[in-house]
Formats: sequence, C-alpha cells, structure tokens
Amino acid sequence: MLMEEIIAKDSYEINGKVFKSRLLVGTGKYTSLELMQQCLEASGTQIVTVALRRISLEKKNEKNIFDYIDRNRFTILPNTAGCFSVEEAVRVAHLAQASGISNFIKLEVIHDEKTLLPDPVATLEATRILVQEGFIVMAYTSDDPVMAQKLEQAGAHAVMPAGAPIGSGQGILNSNNIRIILERLKCPVLIDAGVGTASDVAKAMELGVVAVLLNTAVALAKDPLYMAYAMKQACEAGRLAYLAGRIPKKLYAQASTPEKDF
Repeated sequence: MLMEEIIAKDSYEINGKVFKSRLLVGTGKYTSLELMQQCLEASGTQIVTVALRRISLEKKNEKNIFDYIDRNRFTILPNTAGCFSVEEAVRVAHLAQASGISNFIKLEVIHDEKTLLPDPVATLEATRILVQEGFIVMAYTSDDPVMAQKLEQAGAHAVMPAGAPIGSGQGILNSNNIRIILERLKCPVLIDAGVGTASDVAKAMELGVVAVLLNTAVALAKDPLYMAYAMKQACEAGRLAYLAGRIPKKLYAQASTPEKDF
C-alpha cells in the first residue's frame, strides 16, 4: 500500500467530527495574511486556530483574518489566547459562538505574561463551565498527568499538553509525562506549543499523540512556507513510524545479517 493511501485512510475524531490531517496550525505572527494563507495550504491542515481577542469582528467593511481562510476547507478553532481569568476565557468562548464561528473552543487560561504557562485551577474551572454550556472544549494544559486526568474528568473533549513553553521552540521536554498522559486518558491527546522544527513534530507523533498544534515554528521560520511543507511531512512520517512500531533500544550491537548464510 502506498504511503498516500495509508495516510488517506488514517483519521481521528473529536466529539464525532473526523479529521485526517494530524497537524493543526495557528494564524498569528505571520508577516502578512497572504503568507499565512499560503502556509495553511502547504501544511495540509484541516483545523486552523484563531485568537479572537486579537481580531476585530465589528469592522464589517474591513478585511480580517477570516477573509483569508476558506471556511469550506478548514475548520476554525477559536482559542482564548491572551485570557488570564476564567471570566475572560468564558466570555471569549461566548463571543465565538455568538458570532457563528464555532462551538469548538481551544481553551487557554494563562497565569502570567512572562512564562505564558497555563493556570491549572482556572483552566479546570473554565472547562467545567464551558462543557456544561455545550461547548466542545480542547483544553491547553501543562504536561502534568494529574491535571490532564482532571480535565478529562471535567468533560474536556481533548486534552492538549504543552511540549514546551509557548513559542519557545524547545521541542518535547518531557516525553515520559506525555507517555503517562497517553496511557491514562481515553480522550484525544494533542501536543500543543513549544515545537521548533520538523523533528519535534515527528517525535511528538512517534509518542502516539493524535495530532500536533503549532504556530510560531512556521510563522517565524526564516522561510515559513518551506517550514510548513516540512511540518506536514514530519507529521506524516512520525505517525507512520508510530503505527509501524520502532525496534527496542539495546545497549549492545546486534548484527543485521545472520551468522550463517542459508
């Protein structure tokens, strides 16, 4: 079977909605909306995240980011980036719903501007509120397995532990915690934040997460379009490697040819 056929048949679900691309791409930090549009296309993504707090929805006669995203091709995932309290995050989610964008929401409640680390207590509370109100919540969190479990128990439809701090480009800092999260959760687990290059995406996918969300690694690359292509291929390669199953790591060498030629 050709790789294209394997990839085409491979899919995952979030609350019954099926996706084939395992790469989610953000829309911030690009030098132009035209470049963003090209990179979304090159990445092969089906889910595009948009930070609503950074977009004016009131200026009807002016173009905004949504004019550069084909709603027939991409699922818009509004996010609550830039929110520092439960109240802010819930308000932004309501804005997304009232504007007819989506009831899918990537929930972020940040503790402080310097670290941009998630506030675990506020994230958990906001998850409970939004799930009760009928939102499909994809919760951004740290790589803490206990908090990941609590978010799932609160009704999160997907849990998104950070590979590393937002925009840091450090890659997957704690693979063991990601493995524990994958072992304990039944809902989809996605890596969100911290990847810097294609090998980071491949590593994340090889761990067994269903998908990877990124933004800065593409938008701020020296050539964003090249990086978008690279991320697509790395995501597919990592997924295939996970499905194939790697060989065990061994301390000593083992010959790849038999001792006797039969």
